[in-house]
Amino acid sequence: MIISEELSKELNIKKSQAESVIRLIDEGNTIPFIARYRKEATGSLDDEVLRRFDERLKYLRNLEDKKNTVLESISSQGKLTPELEKSIAEAMTLVEVDDLYRLYKPKRRTRATIAREKGLEGLADTILAQEIEVPVEEVAMDYITAEDDDIEDEKRVLSIEDAIEGAQDIIAEEISDNANFRSLIRELSFEDGKLVSQAKDSQSESVYDMYYDYSEDISKIASHRVLAINRGEKEKFLKIKISAPEEDILSYLARHVLINKGSKPTQPVYNEYTEEVIREAIADSYKRLIAPAIERELRSQLMEEAEDKSIKVFSKNLEQLLMQAPIINKVVLGWDPAFRTGCKLAVVDEYGKVLDTSLVFPTEPQNKIAEARSVVRDLIFKYDINLIAIGNGTASRESEQIVADIIKDLDVQYVIVNEAGASVYSASKLATEEFPDYNVGERSAISIARRLQDPLAELVKIDPKSIGVGQYQHDMNQKKLSESLDHVVEKSVNEVGVDVNTASVSLMEHVSGISKSIAKNIVSYREENGRFSSRKELLKVKKLGPKSYEQCAGFMKVSDSENPLDNTTVHPESYEATEKLLKTLGYSIHDVGSIRESDLDLSDAQYEELSNKLEIGEITLRDIVKELKKPGRDPREEMPQPILRKDVLTMEDLEEGMVISGTVRNVVDFGAFVDIGVHQDGLVHISQLVENRFVKHPLDIVSVGDIVDVKVLDVDVARHRIQLSMIL
Repeated sequence: MIISEELSKELNIKKSQAESVIRLIDEGNTIPFIARYRKEATGSLDDEVLRRFDERLKYLRNLEDKKNTVLESISSQGKLTPELEKSIAEAMTLVEVDDLYRLYKPKRRTRATIAREKGLEGLADTILAQEIEVPVEEVAMDYITAEDDDIEDEKRVLSIEDAIEGAQDIIAEEISDNANFRSLIRELSFEDGKLVSQAKDSQSESVYDMYYDYSEDISKIASHRVLAINRGEKEKFLKIKISAPEEDILSYLARHVLINKGSKPTQPVYNEYTEEVIREAIADSYKRLIAPAIERELRSQLMEEAEDKSIKVFSKNLEQLLMQAPIINKVVLGWDPAFRTGCKLAVVDEYGKVLDTSLVFPTEPQNKIAEARSVVRDLIFKYDINLIAIGNGTASRESEQIVADIIKDLDVQYVIVNEAGASVYSASKLATEEFPDYNVGERSAISIARRLQDPLAELVKIDPKSIGVGQYQHDMNQKKLSESLDHVVEKSVNEVGVDVNTASVSLMEHVSGISKSIAKNIVSYREENGRFSSRKELLKVKKLGPKSYEQCAGFMKVSDSENPLDNTTVHPESYEATEKLLKTLGYSIHDVGSIRESDLDLSDAQYEELSNKLEIGEITLRDIVKELKKPGRDPREEMPQPILRKDVLTMEDLEEGMVISGTVRNVVDFGAFVDIGVHQDGLVHISQLVENRFVKHPLDIVSVGDIVDVKVLDVDVARHRIQLSMIL
């Protein structure tokens, strides 16, 4: 298998593109760098395709290594045939290779091994040949160990029954080791099998009661149900099994193991002496050896596919959350709600600097509302606060009502902020290092305020799994989940870019080519030498060499640099070409930011001409022109702003048929959860997303952060459930 050809076919790209991407990856280039600055080589493959490419490249290389190991092992046994070598070479999955290797793989001591040690392989071969003309018992007599034979007790064959059973064990294992049989049984079990769940105790109450007597086709079961059932099993509420088409499987094995002595395929005639013995071996092979293994494989496959789908949803939600529009030029009061311990307050300026903190007790049990009102209003007037960010945790509803009352006659608004992960961050080593002079509660309030101002900069400090925009994330492969979410964070940070003079270590360590240690060195350099005056100055940072600089430079912005291009996504390697372009158009480098967009509206012919003249790729040239139109543009500006509120709604205020605006907080396989300002998110079921249209997945319609209009379908106050519809 030529890996570049296979990747070209899988991803529907040219072979030359695949070869270029492999070369770029092997040279140590990061995916964000390749996606943005090597478009000429890749044909403008985007980040998502390149991530899939990188993942499949690793898998296929691992597959080739596995093939080589297997071939060496079989060859060393002297059992490698041209046919087997060809089959292994053509295998496209690790499972296929394992199936082919099974017969030659060194085994632990099995029943078949013991039977072979007793010398029963000949009897097994005779039975399988299906040519004897006497009962098997008569043939088996020749394999009984004579009393005077000098043989170890464990290797003795004591009876006819012992001999036949040993031969059947050998036959059963040979059937089990047949790669073709395994492959077809796996396929049959997937296509026609069912996943069955039953209650361990049907009288016990749990959230899994719908799965107490449940079955569904393996080929059709939704990923979220697989995850739910597996969790129910893990928590010991459910028993799970695979119900395979056993009769069809046994019939298939019989047709391929038994030899038809007759002339009609539809009316087979089998050897009367061996048929029953072989059928028993077939049944044993399937029930004891094949079925349990296939069940494990299928359940593992179902889980893996469910994980992949869930991770994809989680990743998309996380990306949308990270890419939410920042709130700029606003002084924000962060409000971390609580009951007994009081509500923690933190005032941060428009740049995220902490100006003040306080603690108030307006909620149960102290109910010091008047005192809280006085403190909050004093802070509002003192710091000219524009917005209040209220965390959505415990006592959020009560805090919202208090805040709405405090600001009702002021030009101040509030926002409910998803504080998932804020408590984790506030108690972390990172938070301690960042805010050593503040306690845990104050750090949490600071995080809530800054999360509203710049979601990306704040959320990168928190383990993505703690942010709360996924489903069943604790039940899946944590390494795979972490890698996928880290890729999302990396993509988002590099898409936005960072200000090298203000960015935290937590933010910079996700920049292409920047490790955590280099990020720390950048901050240390900044603290010792003052602000960076140019991108080139990054080369003075300890451990940041030419390769790291190449990878990171385009994503690291310097706002007050002498060269205005340092505050754009134009890479330093293209500065010379960019200056020539500007000169051709009648501008200089110092005009960046004030150039008329119409002067940059170039025709295809002009792009072709300038590309040749400037000796730069046309794709790169178009990217440069796009950046010059809006230098330093933040892509998050295109995202919807959060809904700002002055009043408060309760579930009791909602009425069936009411239409209200809300913010999508989470997207799952079966729908979307929307914050409509009543503390409890409402569910828009997948069937209520659009009218007269099949929706494969809610992500095709909505994303986290979207502002949507919804109609109230049903309100269950007792169960805290709100059903919504986007079909108005």
